[in-house]
Amino acid sequence: MDHRLSAEDRKKQLVKIGLMMLRDQPIHELSIDAIAAQAGISRGLLFHYFPSKRDYYLAVISAAGRRLLRVTKPDDALPPEQQLREMLVQFVAFITRRRTAYISFVRGAAGGDDFAVKVYDETRAGLTKRVLTYLGTPDVADEPTSQDYLRIHAWLSYAEDLAIEWSGLPEADRPYSADHLVDHSIEALQMLRKL
Repeated sequence: MDHRLSAEDRKKQLVKIGLMMLRDQPIHELSIDAIAAQAGISRGLLFHYFPSKRDYYLAVISAAGRRLLRVTKPDDALPPEQQLREMLVQFVAFITRRRTAYISFVRGAAGGDDFAVKVYDETRAGLTKRVLTYLGTPDVADEPTSQDYLRIHAWLSYAEDLAIEWSGLPEADRPYSADHLVDHSIEALQMLRKL
């Protein structure tokens, strides 16, 4: 490993290693020693870049939240209903691919770590605003007290939980395809909007 990385590049490298390891294990099980070894640095040097284990974990969680928003962003050229579908397709695929890490992200927030909660909330708010824009109501995207905002926010939890449970089943036992899950989630959204 090159020891001449700038401080910023070294931090990015360490977060990237954390994201890679997060694919197979929950955030609180990441080994600081294993991460330092993978980066070719000492454990002590890792703490030069991140004052504590928690600071490091939070940097990794923040990066995971940004990655989720990035990979679920559909092509702006698509019509709004296609953007909604594409966002959901990518959301389900992301949860299916990174199920362990995603559950760690959700449960980290559920566990009440203030910063994990903040990152999760910001990520969820980003997705909520996107959906509201696709539905043609961008005016309420910044109004977390509006009925529409609350409804979409709750619907995302439904779609998320469905994807987590579905992706946890052995492929042969899944009652339907990922496409069907997306169709169902969109139908549920349309029904919710009529209530």
